[in-house]
Amino acid sequence: MVLRFDVLIIGSGLAGQAAALRLAATRRVALISKRTLEDSASSWAQGGIAAVLDNRDSIEAHIRDTITAGAGLNDLRATRFVIENGRRAVDWLIDQGVPFTRDEDGYHLAREGGHSARRVIHVADATGLAVQTTLTGKVRQQPNISIFENHIAIDLITGAKLGRDDQRCHGAYVLDSSNGEVLTFGAGSTLLAAGGAGKVYLYTTNPDTSTGDGIAMAWRAGCRVANMEFIQFHPTCLYHPQAKSFLISEAVRGEGGRLLLPDGSRFMPRHDARGELAPRDVVARAIDFEMKKRGLDCVYLDISHKPAAFLAEHFPNILARCRDLGIDISRAPIPVVPAAHYTCGGVVSDLHARTSMAGLYVAGEASCTGLHGANRLASNSLLECLVFAEAAAADILRQPAGNLPSLPEWDASRVSDPDEEIVIAHNWDELRRFMWDYVGIVRTTKRLQRAQNRIRLLSREIDDFYSHFRVSHDLIELRNLVVTAELIVRCALRRHESRGLHFSRNYPETLPRATNTVLRRRPPGDRAH
Repeated sequence: MVLRFDVLIIGSGLAGQAAALRLAATRRVALISKRTLEDSASSWAQGGIAAVLDNRDSIEAHIRDTITAGAGLNDLRATRFVIENGRRAVDWLIDQGVPFTRDEDGYHLAREGGHSARRVIHVADATGLAVQTTLTGKVRQQPNISIFENHIAIDLITGAKLGRDDQRCHGAYVLDSSNGEVLTFGAGSTLLAAGGAGKVYLYTTNPDTSTGDGIAMAWRAGCRVANMEFIQFHPTCLYHPQAKSFLISEAVRGEGGRLLLPDGSRFMPRHDARGELAPRDVVARAIDFEMKKRGLDCVYLDISHKPAAFLAEHFPNILARCRDLGIDISRAPIPVVPAAHYTCGGVVSDLHARTSMAGLYVAGEASCTGLHGANRLASNSLLECLVFAEAAAADILRQPAGNLPSLPEWDASRVSDPDEEIVIAHNWDELRRFMWDYVGIVRTTKRLQRAQNRIRLLSREIDDFYSHFRVSHDLIELRNLVVTAELIVRCALRRHESRGLHFSRNYPETLPRATNTVLRRRPPGDRAH
């Protein structure tokens, strides 16, 4: 079946929904969601949105903090563009009805690691959920937005795939996971808002949907991808056998939380003068160092010195979740470990959210705008989603209407039903384990080369499986994860220094000049399956 829209948006998190709402007045939009609109990494964001909202703060201070955290690799134009548009982005959310937490001075602003001022506007400790819930309600009411839940994009439809020489994106092939039917979506403009790739690692704070789909599809289509070596490991993921991917917000440390060893002693001051308020990469490496040095399963984050009423007001969800697991954070410290959290690299884009392929845009975690550099500053992610969703929508609205070429339907005539689904599960597990072991917080050239060899073997096996059997949701995600893992390792091997989130024992020094790691690939000429 061929479906035609003005705009195709792949991904239903904050970037996707914000763009859809800005386009819906005059464009017919298809919004693709792997699960439901409520299921995305955006809804898991606890901390908030960083923006200059206080007269005691400044644009220049926010820029300075962002570049310091990003280890000087940030693109200054992109950083200024995002931060200067921060207040307008927050005002737009307020207009949509997001119930940000207030105090006696107006909106309560939190301070998080790496920030020199209180500038994080939030909804208690569940900002992403509140924002996502508010926007989802609006999206579902828009007649011009067609929602396709439980659908997963397989690949982009490009001029090369159609045998044309226009090097343009014309839409995507999308699997309806409920019945196995592959739909052809045609659109004059396509926005990738499919999120990051945290599930490439064994331990992650990300939801199961974070499988690098947008990055992998763009790479296969011929787009440039950059800085994939910079995977942010959040320092404090709850360590408990029943707590899957539960994040302990940066704001806990911002409000005075102390990191402790099992004997109750602090260790962060030995690693950085900023202590617990050091940027995430510094804190994650410090925890990793202490755990490996002492053979620990975890360290502890203690906020019990704060009044119980304060904890109930500022961290109600963390308080409740920990209580459910038998941890009273008002009396005892929280066991924590680092976990893969955010993909700082991605598909290269400009200030209009345009990729290197005509008709294709990218926003959110799948993008590499230059804002984050070598390490994302806390709470700059939702801000980036909002600013570049607006930029993409504005550019799309400026484009003249064009005629879509004839698009072929998905050809599944030469494939059969898979006979061994267990192959997918085994490969998925193997990939995530060796990525954690070999391409984690601290890296060596030897470990990276081992990972690269394993990836090559997996890639051949998965490509063979993809060529002979009908596509499934799990196969599509595994295929994308292997591509993403390859990009991470290739970028890491090219960087002969330690900078930000990339720490190499072979190259422990930081080079005097910060440069991006940009990968290029020729667009493939293969046709539909």
